[in-house]
Amino acid sequence: MEHAFNYSILILIFPAIMFLVLGLGGKYMKPVLAGTLGTISLTVMTILSYVTGYQYFFEVGKGSDGAYQAITVFNFEWLRFTENLHIDLGMYLDPISVMMLIVITTVSLMVHIYSLGYMEGEKGFQRYYAFLSLFSFSMLGLVVATNIFQMYIFWELVGVSSFLLISFYYMKPSAVAAAKKAFIVTRFADFFFLVGILLLSYFTGTFDFAQLTAGNAAICISSTAGVSFLGMSVLSWAMLLIFMGGAGKSAMMPFHIWLPDAMEGPTPASALIHAATMVVAGVFLVARLFPVYHFGAPEILTVIAWVGTITALFAAIVACTQTDIKRVLAFSTISQIAFMLTSLGVSHFEGHEGLGYMAGMFHLFTHAFFKALLFLCAGAIIHAVHSNEMGDMGGLAKKLPITAITFGLAWLAISGIWPLSGFFSKDEILAAAFEHNMAIYIILSITAGLTAFYMTRLFLRIFFYENKHYHHEPHEAGPVMTIPLMILAVFTVLAGFVPFGKLVTADHIPYEAHINMQIAITSVVVSLIGIGIGFKLYYKKNDLPDRIAESISTFYKWALNKFYWDELWLFVTRSIIFKRISAPIARFDRKFVDGFMDSLAYVTQAASNSIKNFQSGYIQQYALAYLLGALILLVGFCGWLISFICK
Repeated sequence: MEHAFNYSILILIFPAIMFLVLGLGGKYMKPVLAGTLGTISLTVMTILSYVTGYQYFFEVGKGSDGAYQAITVFNFEWLRFTENLHIDLGMYLDPISVMMLIVITTVSLMVHIYSLGYMEGEKGFQRYYAFLSLFSFSMLGLVVATNIFQMYIFWELVGVSSFLLISFYYMKPSAVAAAKKAFIVTRFADFFFLVGILLLSYFTGTFDFAQLTAGNAAICISSTAGVSFLGMSVLSWAMLLIFMGGAGKSAMMPFHIWLPDAMEGPTPASALIHAATMVVAGVFLVARLFPVYHFGAPEILTVIAWVGTITALFAAIVACTQTDIKRVLAFSTISQIAFMLTSLGVSHFEGHEGLGYMAGMFHLFTHAFFKALLFLCAGAIIHAVHSNEMGDMGGLAKKLPITAITFGLAWLAISGIWPLSGFFSKDEILAAAFEHNMAIYIILSITAGLTAFYMTRLFLRIFFYENKHYHHEPHEAGPVMTIPLMILAVFTVLAGFVPFGKLVTADHIPYEAHINMQIAITSVVVSLIGIGIGFKLYYKKNDLPDRIAESISTFYKWALNKFYWDELWLFVTRSIIFKRISAPIARFDRKFVDGFMDSLAYVTQAASNSIKNFQSGYIQQYALAYLLGALILLVGFCGWLISFICK
C-alpha cells in the first residue's frame, strides 16, 4: 500500500530544495523571482498534500476492519545504537499526519502569496522566503516522522526556523531580544523533552511510533512495569517530561512568555507560527503518543487537562486588556491551543469515548484557518495605518471593506457563532469537558465568553468605535494580499462542515459525531453575552471601559502586565539561577577546575624549562654530553667488572 504514496516524498523534498536555492542563490535573484519560486514550490506541495489526503481518506487508507491504517511510505536506518535501538528517518501517514499536511501547506501557501505584497520592498526579501521554506520543511518533517527521535530533530529545526523569522528585522533590538527569548525558553523545555525521549527509549528499546503505540501501548507498559521513582511510574515520568517539551513549544504556562514577544517578526510569519506550525507542535506530540498517555500514564492526561484549562483562562483574561492587536491575537492563540490540549486531556480512546481527541484535532484544523485569517487581516490593517496600537485605529470598516468582512468572519468563528467553523470544534471540546469534568467545563465556558468579548473589542476598536483622522488615508491592500484573505474566509466558513469524526479519531475507527444541543445552545448564549458586552463598551467611543478599569484597577493592572510572569521569570533566572547556582559553579570552575589545569600547565612548563637545554641545537654541547655519558657508562662497567672478578 505504501507504494501508492511514493510521490508524497516530494512534499518534503520541494521545501528543502527551495531553502537551499533561495538561501544560497537568493542574493543573485531579483526579489520577485525568489518570491515566485517559493510560492510555486508551495503550490505544488499543497496540491500533492490534497491528493495525498484524498487518496488516504477516500481510496486506500481504510483497512478491512474499517479503521484507517498507518502507512510507512519509506523508512531507512540512520544511526544504530543496539540490536533493537536505532534512529530511522522516514515518512509516516495516518489520519492526523495527513490532516496536518493539508493544514500546513494550505496556510503556508496563503502566507507565501500574501507576503509577495506585504514584504514588497523589504531588505532581505529573498532571505525571508528561504526561511519560510525552511519553516515549512521543518514542520512537515515533524508531522510525518516515523519515530520520536526524528520528530525531535525536526522539532529543533522548527525552533531554529522560528528564531530566524522572529529576528528577521535583526537591526531592531526588540526583535533580537524576542528571538533569543523564544529560543531560550523553548530550548529549556526541549531539554525535558529529550530526557523524556531517552527515558522512554531506554526501557522500551525503540523510538518507533508504530511500536510505541501498538497494542494499546503494550510495549511501554510491559517494559516499565514495576519501575517507579518518587511514587510515580517511570513511564509517567517519561510522558510528563515529553509533555513539558510540548508545553514549551505550544506556549503553555509557565512557558508561555515567549509567544507574545514573537510578534516582532513579520506579520505573515506570525500567522504561520501561530496558525499551522510551531505552536500546534505540542498538541500534535500529545496526539501522536495519545495511546501511551491513555493506557500507560492516564494521570498525566489529567495534568495536561488542567494545565490547558488554567492557561486558557489566564490568556483570555490578559487578552482583554492588551492594546497591541498582534498581542491580543498572540494571547488568543495561547488560549485556543490550551483548549486543544485540554480536549486531549479529557479524552478516552475508543469510539465516542474518544470525543475529546477528535474535538482537539478538529479545533486544531479549524483554528488554523481562522487564526491565519486574523493575523493576515491584522497585517493588512497595520500595512494601512502603520501602527499596531488600537488607539491609532478606528472607523476602518468603510476604508478597508474586504479586510473588515473577512476579519468579521474570523471574529465570529473564534467566538463560536453558528454556522462558522469555530462553533463546531469548540462545541465538541465543551461536550467532551462536560462529560469528563464539570469544573473544567465551567472554566472553559467562561473562557469562551471572554474570547467572544475580547475579539469583539478588537473588531470594534479597529473598524468602528471612533472615526480617526489619519495622516495617510488608509486604503485596501492589493489583490495579492486580499485574495488569500478571501480564500481563508471560505475555509473559515466551510471547515466546520467537514465530517471530522469520520476521518480523525483516537482509535482510527470512524464514527458519527453529533451536536449536543444543550451544550451548543449554552455556549452560543455565553458567546452572545460576551459579544453584547463588547458592543456596549466599544461600538461607540465612551468612558465606560475606563470607568470599569478604574473600579477594578488592581486586577486590571495585573492583567495588563500579564500577571508579571515575565518579571517572575527574570527574578528566577537572574536572582536564583544565575546568582545562586550559576555563579558558585562558575567560581568553582575558575578556582578549582581551571586552577588544577593551570597547575598542571605550570609544572609541565617548569619541567620543560629545566630540560630544554638538552635540545639546544649546539653540536659541541651534544658531543660533550655524549662523552660524559660514555665515561659514566665506562666507569660503571669497570666497577661492575672489578666486583665480578673479586667475587
